[in-house]
Parts: sequence; C-alpha cells; structure tokens
Amino acid sequence: MTGKEILQKMKVKVGLGTSVPETGKGKGKTSKHITHGFHLMKGKSAHPMEDYLVSEFKKDKDKELGLFAIFDGHLGHDVASYLQNHLFQNILKQNDFWTETEIAVKRAYLETDEKILEQSLVLGRGGSTAVTAILIDGQKLVIANVGDSRAVVCENGKARQLSIDHEPSKEKKYIERRGGFVSNLPGDVPRVDGQLAVARAFGDKSLKMHLSSEPDVVVQDVDQHIEFLILASDGIWKVMSNQEAVDSIRQIKDAQAAAERLIEEAVSKKSKDDISCIVVKFQ
Repeated sequence: MTGKEILQKMKVKVGLGTSVPETGKGKGKTSKHITHGFHLMKGKSAHPMEDYLVSEFKKDKDKELGLFAIFDGHLGHDVASYLQNHLFQNILKQNDFWTETEIAVKRAYLETDEKILEQSLVLGRGGSTAVTAILIDGQKLVIANVGDSRAVVCENGKARQLSIDHEPSKEKKYIERRGGFVSNLPGDVPRVDGQLAVARAFGDKSLKMHLSSEPDVVVQDVDQHIEFLILASDGIWKVMSNQEAVDSIRQIKDAQAAAERLIEEAVSKKSKDDISCIVVKFQ
C-alpha cells in the first residue's frame, strides 16, 4: 500500500467526508413556517474548494433542532471537512448543553480543536474558521464563532450582527502575551505572525501557541421581529456590509433563492474568495 493510500484510509477513519452539494433547501417538521436554504461557490483561487457547511433539522429527544454552520478552511480543506462531520456531534453530547448552554458550547469547541491538533498528521497543518447556529424549537438561537465568518439577523428590516469578527488587530495584546506578533504591512491585512488573517481558528498547529479556539457565544430569542438569519463566510463580508446583505434578499421569500442571490451579489462586487452562505427564514 502506498503512502497516499494509507493517508486516505486514515482520513476515512477520522471521518473526513465529501463536501455538501452546492445548493439546497429544507424546512422544519414541527416548525413548518421556518425554511432554510444554502449555496456555495468556488472562488478564483487555484486550490480546491475550502468551504463546508451544515444546514439541516433533526430531532434530539423532545426538541427540534436546526443545525446551521459555515466552515471556512485555509491551507487545505481537511479541518473544515472534519468540523462538518464532528462539531455539532461534540456540542450536543455535552451533558450540560440544555442547562449551561454557553459553557457547553465553548467546551465543545475547545475539545474539538484538541482532537484536530491530535490528528494533525492526518488533517495537515491547515485550519478553519467556524460560525454555528443551533435553532431550538424555532424559538431560540445559539450562535457561536471563531474567526471571521459571520452571523447576521434581519430585525424589522435592520441588520444586526450576532457574531464577532476575530481580527488580529483587535486581539493584538492577547497574541503578544502568548509570544506572537501581529504584522501590519502596507497593502495587506493584519496577520498573526505574518501569516493568518484571523486571531481565532481551529487547527493551525504551527500557530496554535499564539491563537485561540475559544468561541464567542450569544443566545438570541426568536420573536416576531426577527425575519431571517444569514450565516456566511468572509467571501461575502469582504465586499458587502451587513445591511447591504440584508437589503439584497429581504424581499425574496424562498430561502434557497435568497442564498443564491446573496452570492450573486458578492460576485458582482468582485469577491474572488470561496463563498458559502445559509439563509434561515422565520416568516
């Protein structure tokens, strides 16, 4: 057996699957007025697609859960693929998820990162950002993120960001306390150790001493004022403001059509990155 074949068998063993289809939609079974749609588009870079996502409903005990996530990989797609297969599983198996939700989600993120680092021989030296949303019985959103993929809700027509962009310039003191530095070269974005343009991420073993994988977590009630949720990778947010994204799809009732439109708008504004997005419509 060749080295390449051995590596492939190891990848299968740790649960690296193929990417999701490029587009799709669905709706809740008990919350039938809630629909979701997703769309992905490969960017202009030479490397393979590095974005992965989850967009589905499932039953957990007596609860209906909407599970939505964007994973934006870098230096390879294997870490993002691993997250697609394992992160929600690790979150929901936390014993205190229903009682101490924010603590449980943070712990699951950190434990997942530890597992990724342990398997760096298989998963490679790359990493991934993540933004996740768990919709509980159509009434409560649990948002968590590391990196610069973003969660935005439309509330009475106004965009409101629920996630936090983890930019190196904002976390410079933390990075320097851990022995790293933030470069700020002319014509480039700030980077951790001159390499990574986000201050928090899964994986990235060579930089992990200077990076955090602890997520910010927000719990948001879904009332009659929340119209829809957007989760998207930075291929959208580099070229569109939160309000521009909301305005571009507010009048589109079909969630999948809205997700496709959002990516079309980003491409028309010269986005060259891989792009993935999920739209969850509440009304």
